[in-house]
Amino acid sequence: MPHDSYISPFSTRYASREMQYVFSEDNKFRTWRKLWIALARAEKNQGLDITDDQIAELEAHREDINYEDAQRREKECRHDVMSHVYAYGLQCPGAAGIIHLGATSCYVGDNTDIIIMREGMNILRRKLLNVMSLLADFAEKYKALPCLAYTHLQPAQLTTVGKRASLWLNELTMDYQELEHRLSTLAMLGSKGTTGTQASFMELFNGDTAKIDAVEQDIAKAMGFDKIVPVSGQTYSRKVDYQVLSVLSGIAQSASKFAYDMRLLASFKEMEEPFEKHQIGSSAMPYKRNPMRCERIDALARYVMVDVLNPAITTSVQFFERTLDDSANKRIAVAEAFLGVDAILNIMMNVCDGLVVYDKVIRARVMNELPFMATENIMMDAVKKGGNRQELHEKLRVHSQAAARVVKEEGGTNDLVDRIAADHAFMITKEEIQAILKPEEFTGRSSQQVDAFLQEVVRPILDANKEVLGEKQELSV
Repeated sequence: MPHDSYISPFSTRYASREMQYVFSEDNKFRTWRKLWIALARAEKNQGLDITDDQIAELEAHREDINYEDAQRREKECRHDVMSHVYAYGLQCPGAAGIIHLGATSCYVGDNTDIIIMREGMNILRRKLLNVMSLLADFAEKYKALPCLAYTHLQPAQLTTVGKRASLWLNELTMDYQELEHRLSTLAMLGSKGTTGTQASFMELFNGDTAKIDAVEQDIAKAMGFDKIVPVSGQTYSRKVDYQVLSVLSGIAQSASKFAYDMRLLASFKEMEEPFEKHQIGSSAMPYKRNPMRCERIDALARYVMVDVLNPAITTSVQFFERTLDDSANKRIAVAEAFLGVDAILNIMMNVCDGLVVYDKVIRARVMNELPFMATENIMMDAVKKGGNRQELHEKLRVHSQAAARVVKEEGGTNDLVDRIAADHAFMITKEEIQAILKPEEFTGRSSQQVDAFLQEVVRPILDANKEVLGEKQELSV
């Protein structure tokens, strides 16, 4: 590997080889050849003078691309599509005259971009489902384990570890549904010609529009699509890139939320991402267990979320039927969004497959805050015994603030239970208060909510996709 020029970290550290291949030149140019074959076959079916032998010749050289010839030609003509038409023609002299017949560059360029984005989305779909499966199992396992819930990042009431995981899972499920929608509505550009009018095909087929429509239908079917862009300029609308990257940004957002929560929980010592036996957390502090996986998720997610602005701006400045200031930008922006989310889901799969829960720490932190949360129950108990609700509320306010001062200013333990037990207005003993302080009684419907969510929403999706589940991800760096 050279060390004297820039190499994208997506290639060396983050994205999978599988996703890198999808956006490779080899995949692109092989797809071009498939499209040229589909075009020739479709045109032959509609009566153009194209022979079975010519198509067979094209098929014979579909995979063995003569890159050197294409590169040499591109230096002369400065046009990548025509360079590959030329190189393909060298291998297929009998079919050279019918390659790319009637088409413009966007026939191969744009249709290939759509095909590649579909391939990328299918990879992300599989990985997203695996993350969802891991989180579903985790949520079910810990659906009843009480833990502190937060509003404004301050302890509020109680929830459960599994219920919190279901919040992460719910957002990923929303992303999955958006991804499914985008896949199901993705359409090929088809063969629209130089400005989208199909004028060249009108010439080829002597104005027979039925044959022109049939050519497009045959091409779409050959490439595995059931939808064709109904109207376009030379290109498919760049809004499609924005829509696809918006789905990817949504996945990044959900993953980032999960990772930030995990980093906070690691700081509380309640939960941790996997930490390997010989992993070094800090070069200076040997005791540290930094949440480096989740930090990486957040870093990459930030990049993807910003990247979605590229196709948004590109869409808005496409002059009339086509301009070329989209090309250089979309080559980078679209590919790197996919590579980024691929890396994010790889890391998230690794993390969710080995989440560590410290239940004793969780319970200790719950018990330190629970007296504050139980004050309403204590107050209602005292009211039933004849106490005045307003007076009791004021006393609880004073006692709670005094107990909080002991914790915050003196570094002491929460003595609210002792203060309430010593106040005769509450007519309750310390033992009776402690009997109330059962965390499981303060989690509301958390456990049932997890069961219902998994049973009604998540498990049906996972059951329908069993064949792709069980994937593992080992991180190399």
